[in-house]
Amino acid sequence: MPDAYDLIVIGTGPGGYVCAIRAAQLGLKTAVVEKNATFGGTCLNVGCIPSKALLHASELYEEANHGFEAMGIKAIAEFDLPAMMKYKADGVAGNVKGVEYLLKKNKVDTHRGIGRIAGPGRVAVRPVDGGEEKTLETRAIVIATGSDIVRLPGIDIDEKRVVSSTGALELEKVPERFLVVGAGVIGLELGSVWRRLGAKVTVVEFLDRILPGMDNEAAKQFQRMLQKQGMEFRLGMKVTAVEPDGEGPLKVTIQPAQGEGPRERLGADVVMVAIGRAPYTEGLGLEEAGVRLDNKRRIAIDDRFQTNVPGIYAIGDVVRGPMLAHKAEDEGVAVAEIVAGKAGHVNYGVIPGVVYTFPEVASVGQTEEELKEAGIAYNVGKFPFTANGRAKVNRQTDGFVKFLADAKTDRVLGVHIVGPDAGNMIAEAAVLMEFGGSAEDLARTCHAHPTLSEALKEAALAVGKRAIHI
Repeated sequence: MPDAYDLIVIGTGPGGYVCAIRAAQLGLKTAVVEKNATFGGTCLNVGCIPSKALLHASELYEEANHGFEAMGIKAIAEFDLPAMMKYKADGVAGNVKGVEYLLKKNKVDTHRGIGRIAGPGRVAVRPVDGGEEKTLETRAIVIATGSDIVRLPGIDIDEKRVVSSTGALELEKVPERFLVVGAGVIGLELGSVWRRLGAKVTVVEFLDRILPGMDNEAAKQFQRMLQKQGMEFRLGMKVTAVEPDGEGPLKVTIQPAQGEGPRERLGADVVMVAIGRAPYTEGLGLEEAGVRLDNKRRIAIDDRFQTNVPGIYAIGDVVRGPMLAHKAEDEGVAVAEIVAGKAGHVNYGVIPGVVYTFPEVASVGQTEEELKEAGIAYNVGKFPFTANGRAKVNRQTDGFVKFLADAKTDRVLGVHIVGPDAGNMIAEAAVLMEFGGSAEDLARTCHAHPTLSEALKEAALAVGKRAIHI
């Protein structure tokens, strides 16, 4: 029959396009359905990639003005915001064009429009411009539609003065006062960008800590570093109103998160709402198809990514687990292999998380708080970057590496890094943990000198109280 496929993927974010490519590699006739003008989903278009471009550019700008002189380099850097935004846009364009090329190279058919499950083995595609709907036949369907921003009740996001992360990546000028609602990864990253470029940044967080879910010791030290850089935090507070004041600044009302404490009014030129993301499951025909959702509106799946309806699978932000691009990619590969009759698998105990500020924060595995709650006996090994030769000479000594290892077996249960290049260094810990390695295994692995990664070796040595340089 025409347009009959082995697999159709709805959504081409990191999970969706990777799933489609892997399926095609395995010989499955594969198609993707994408409603947006470009492939790559939130991550490549308005998330991971553009934010990292601005983080990189703003970090270099700050280093030029505040770090070069100490290294004997005299320079006064100025930034051109429109040019910086073009640099960001060029990076995005290169990435999304790369995905388009890869889909074409792997002979994945692409269908532009809004995808909807129209029945068993059928996907309806409605053109965004309102053209005629068509129906595709397939053996298996993978839902990879990602997530959308969570909104604050009663607060309208206009993407100009009250913005989501999308609008915060497109500001036409640096706000004098930038207020961030939410002290998670997105809020801290974009808050860092605008602080470096000159904004006074205040972060309001409902909880009494930043980076919920991360190791508490790492989060506390990191908060102190951000405060030293000039970021202000109002923890244990909630935003109850954001009101315009004519042509003047926005008036933001905050009060204690618990109870009915006194209200305060803060002024801000731009308010960014970054309180999380919600699975994008509306309009997909899930209810009509009988696909079960959980109490968080995520698609319920089994250990093979299949929903309660045979032949319908789901991956990425629409299912359980952390909303991370690399988690979605691994799930995409796994479900493609399962549909192809192979043994796809994702180890959810070894999914790293990174905050791409400066310094970076990276973690993999369990936190101390999680180990204590589970009643698992563990040993701790820590090493500060102040004692690392390369960090000293680079003037990047903020932070530390922490290893958590099983007290009986020495198997590594978690690694947490606050420091320069933490996002790259965490990969070494992830490989170690993926193969069930011990702190002793890493401690006995020769590391090049002088490198920042020697801090991992020293922290592993410290588990057994054998660190050399502290």
